[in-house]
Amino acid sequence: MDIELARTFLAVVETGSFFDAAEKVHVTQSTVSMRIRSLEDQLGRPVFERGKSGATLTPAGHRFHRHAQALVRTWSQARLDASLPDVYDMSLEIGAVPSLWHKLLIDALPILRNAFPNVSISAVSERSETLSRQIADGSLDIAVTYRPLNTAELNAIQLFEDDFVLVSSNPDAQMDPLGDAYVLIDWGPEFRADHLLNFPHMAKPALQLGLGMLGLDYLRAVPGSGYFPYRVVSEEVERGKLRLVEDAPRFGYAAYAVTSEAEGIPAEAVRQLQKFAKARVQ
Repeated sequence: MDIELARTFLAVVETGSFFDAAEKVHVTQSTVSMRIRSLEDQLGRPVFERGKSGATLTPAGHRFHRHAQALVRTWSQARLDASLPDVYDMSLEIGAVPSLWHKLLIDALPILRNAFPNVSISAVSERSETLSRQIADGSLDIAVTYRPLNTAELNAIQLFEDDFVLVSSNPDAQMDPLGDAYVLIDWGPEFRADHLLNFPHMAKPALQLGLGMLGLDYLRAVPGSGYFPYRVVSEEVERGKLRLVEDAPRFGYAAYAVTSEAEGIPAEAVRQLQKFAKARVQ
């Protein structure tokens, strides 16, 4: 089977329409339709019900879904492994949200390099929504995120729990930390939901950042306040560079390592990450 048929099928499943799937896989809508027809001809069954509201899976489509994921995942890994220099046995693709790289996973990379000297490791930083898609379609071996993504095809192991706290770089303790100098940092859908729940009447902040840890650089340069993982700001809080807003709500999120492999290098790498995280985060 042409792997592009499976990839296009997964794009339609994810987007819910042939039009949006065409944008995702960078082809025309007619090409998407042609590929799905070819897939259905090979399977001998329709995989989508077409309607005004979009495309929905048929029973045969539901059954093919997990096989399509496996096909794309296997092909992606095979393509990467085949292109590696001879000194490497395989590649390992790891992705995580920005806050989990900072002062945590970046320090775990030497551990993984020592544990797997014959493995080429690639690391990327993405939003949780992107990681969910990449681990599902097989373009990542391990996704580290605040979303467990625990499905029949994926294995999720909890690494630790991150505690997000409100800190201020303003030396004036009388200033409202949720006032004009407050910076709303986008830490992902879980944080956005909790922030709205706890501050439903907050006016739109003067500054919103989707830059994750770069928001801390802003607070170091300009007096202000914002939410950050406590493990990241604890040293500066202890040194008095940042002030912990004690009476502000805290948001706790468990961090998970997700992989489709129950055994082998990816599964062992997850165990290494779990061991490292437990030792690092108290």
